[in-house]
Order: sequence, then C-alpha cells, then structure tokens
Amino acid sequence: FIFTTAKRDYAEKIMDVLDPKKKLIRHCLSQQDCLCARGCYWKDLSLLGRDLAKTVALDHSIQGFPSQAANWIPVPRWCGDPRDEELLHLLPLLGQLCHEVRTGTGSGTG
Repeated sequence: FIFTTAKRDYAEKIMDVLDPKKKLIRHCLSQQDCLCARGCYWKDLSLLGRDLAKTVALDHSIQGFPSQAANWIPVPRWCGDPRDEELLHLLPLLGQLCHEVRTGTGSGTG
C-alpha cells in the first residue's frame, strides 16, 4: 500500500517510479482518503482494511490518528539521494516484526 497526503495524480506518478511494472504496490490511498482537520490531513490506517495489530506504516511525517501512533515508524525524509540506505537499516526490525506476527510472539504493545 501507498498512503500519502499528496493528491492522487502525484501519488500515481510516485507509484509509477516505485513500481513501474505494477507488481509490488496493490493499492494507493491519497489525500482524498484522508481526514482534513484544521488544514492538516490525517491518515487513518483502518482504511487499509487490515488488522492494525499486524500493521506498520513508515513515514517521515507522522500524520496518522493519535490512537494509531504505535503503528507508525518514523523515517527520515528522502531527498533523492540514490545512495540513501535508511530503509535498509529497518530490515532487521521489519524482519523481527514479521516473525512475531507469524509466530504470535509479539506483545502487541509496541
């Protein structure tokens, strides 16, 4: 999933860059799917239709509902540097989370 506060046409351009063969990204939620309150767009992860106990979101800006704060993993904003490896640093954590979900060993608290 891609979930962005950007407008749909911009999100589609990003998807074309990230997944030009359309094999990895199955769904995109954009600004029209967000809640707008006081000029800010908020992402509601429940719109994904997934068990939130098994859902994480990576983002440079945590614009999700406060009640879903435990689901968000902050990452630095990507500035176009092709040598940027920040997401690679998260692979051990994401692997551990996948293992815990598969084996049911996660505490569900963070």
